[in-house]
Amino acid sequence: MNSFFLYSAVVLTIIIAVPLVRVLTGPTLYDRLLATNAIATKTIVLIALIGFLFDSIENFIDITLAYAILGFIGSLIIAKYVSSPKFEDK
Repeated sequence: MNSFFLYSAVVLTIIIAVPLVRVLTGPTLYDRLLATNAIATKTIVLIALIGFLFDSIENFIDITLAYAILGFIGSLIIAKYVSSPKFEDK
C-alpha cells in the first residue's frame, strides 16, 4: 500500500508541471493566477501524501493548512490588486 502512495506522489509531481507551463507562458494574468492556484492545490495534496508516507500525517496536516491559507490570501491580494483602477492590463 505504501508503494501505491509513493507512485501517486511521483505522478502528482509530474502533473504539477502542466500548470507550471501556463504560469510561465500564460497570455494573461488571469491564466497565470488560475494556474498558480492549481499548483497550490496539487501541492497541498502532495504534502499530505508525503506526511502519510513518513507516518507523521498529524504534523504534515498543519503544514498543508498553513500552505492553503497562504495560497488563499495570496490569491485574494492579487485579485484585489488586479481589480483596482490603477492596474492596467499590459
